[in-house]
Amino acid sequence: MLKKAMIMAAGVGSRLEPLSSVVPKPLVPLANVPTMDILVKHLASFGINNIVANTFHKAEAIQEHYKKNNFGVNFEFTKEIELSGTAGGVKKCQFFFDEGQDFIIMSGDGLTDLDITKAYESHKNSGSIATIVIKEIERKETFKYGIVVPDEKGYVASFQEKPAIEEAKSNLANTGIYIFNYKIFDFIPANTFYDFAKNVFPSILESGLKINTFVHRGYWSDIGSLDQYHQSNIDLLNHTINSYKPVVVKTLNGQYTKGENVIFSDGVSIEDDCIIGNNCKIGKNTIIKNSIIWDNVEIADNLTIENAIILSNTKIENSIRNQIISEDKLKEHLITV
Repeated sequence: MLKKAMIMAAGVGSRLEPLSSVVPKPLVPLANVPTMDILVKHLASFGINNIVANTFHKAEAIQEHYKKNNFGVNFEFTKEIELSGTAGGVKKCQFFFDEGQDFIIMSGDGLTDLDITKAYESHKNSGSIATIVIKEIERKETFKYGIVVPDEKGYVASFQEKPAIEEAKSNLANTGIYIFNYKIFDFIPANTFYDFAKNVFPSILESGLKINTFVHRGYWSDIGSLDQYHQSNIDLLNHTINSYKPVVVKTLNGQYTKGENVIFSDGVSIEDDCIIGNNCKIGKNTIIKNSIIWDNVEIADNLTIENAIILSNTKIENSIRNQIISEDKLKEHLITV
């Protein structure tokens, strides 16, 4: 079985601003739980309790979080002074892994219920030094992802990086989840900006070695945009993903999950899909509709909060529609509703 994993946690997450300007991308909460926490617990459920993570943006916040909440997992970290690419970041964690060992790489901003045991069995049976976990997507979405084209035996035939819909040779997306043998480090130079898709995988194929693929038929989402962040929260409310199922309360016109110490005043109405964080106070006769509210938010009486994201430590005194509020910062909501 796999015993060690690396979580890639160095990304800046510019497409998630202003969320990622408040907390690092891997700690952005989904249904009141940091995204990376869900991932760590999922890895641990498969017996993977030794994890290394590379950090960069708000690195101290990530490291401090897991010093306090290690979930029974042994954590180690690297801190990148400047970003070194997907493969370059993994190279800096080579010290963590043992020669001859297989290990799994996952993204700290990913949400999945991947059966790691089955993926690893595929990897071992293939005899490859690398396995890419791929996911079938709608053809109209191919331009958003790195596309993998497998041959009839499931080995990589070719890659396409975000192809136009009409040019896509498959609808199988690279999830950024990899199972590698230690020999992968032979293909990654030290102290060099290096990328798996652009550099490492082409080099492996050019050397005459094969790259295995494993098709994941369950849930996978990369929390790369505000739209996807919103959708992932709804997916969790609907218990679409098996690795984490929050407690959901049904209302007359919707559903929600809430954190601890939440105060609902008289006449509060929750509609559509809503997330309410810890230590929030919702005023009298206030309507919360299709919105995500982080921790320590106070909302005044007689307001309507609709299609909004309200970040932590915010006091709301006016109705909000189609906006993101982060303390003193107001931004147009980019979610399609």
